[in-house]
Amino acid sequence: MLKEWMKEIEINAPIDQVWGLLNGSLADMQKIMPQVVDHQPVKVTNEGIGTIYRQKYREGKRIEEYDVETLEYVNIHDKRRLKVGFTLAKMFEITALYELTAIDEQKTLFKYTCTNRPLKAFLKLFLLFASDKIVVQFCERVKKVAEEEFKNTKVLVK
Repeated sequence: MLKEWMKEIEINAPIDQVWGLLNGSLADMQKIMPQVVDHQPVKVTNEGIGTIYRQKYREGKRIEEYDVETLEYVNIHDKRRLKVGFTLAKMFEITALYELTAIDEQKTLFKYTCTNRPLKAFLKLFLLFASDKIVVQFCERVKKVAEEEFKNTKVLVK
C-alpha cells in the first residue's frame, strides 16, 4: 500500500530563489524544514542522481538519523526537479519530489509530491487516516519564505 499526496502552488519569486531553499545549504534548508538539524554528504555524484546525504531530524526530544538518496535531479534554465527517498525509523519508505517551473522572471510554479509506503503491516491503518495537511503546510512555508526573501532582495537593490 502506497499513499501519495500532491500540492501545487504559485510562488511570487524567481525559480533560482525557490530552488536555493530546496537544493541549497543546511541553513537554507532549515528555513523551510526547521526540524532538520544536520545534513552531511556521504556520497556525492557529478550528475546529482545517486548522491546520498546523512540527515538528522528532530522529532520532539528525539533525533532520527537516516540517509537521503537523490533519485532524480534536473537543473535546467526554467525547470528544476529533485526527487529524494529515505527510510524513516525502519517503518516508512518516503519519497519527496520537488518540481519547479518558471512561469516568468519573477514567478515559479512549485509542485510537491510526497509518497509514503509503510514497511510493517500494522502501519497501513495509519495511512488510511493520513491527510494532506503536512504537504499543504510545507508548500505554504516554501511560498512564504521564498516570497519574503525575494521581497527583501528587491528592497536591498532599490
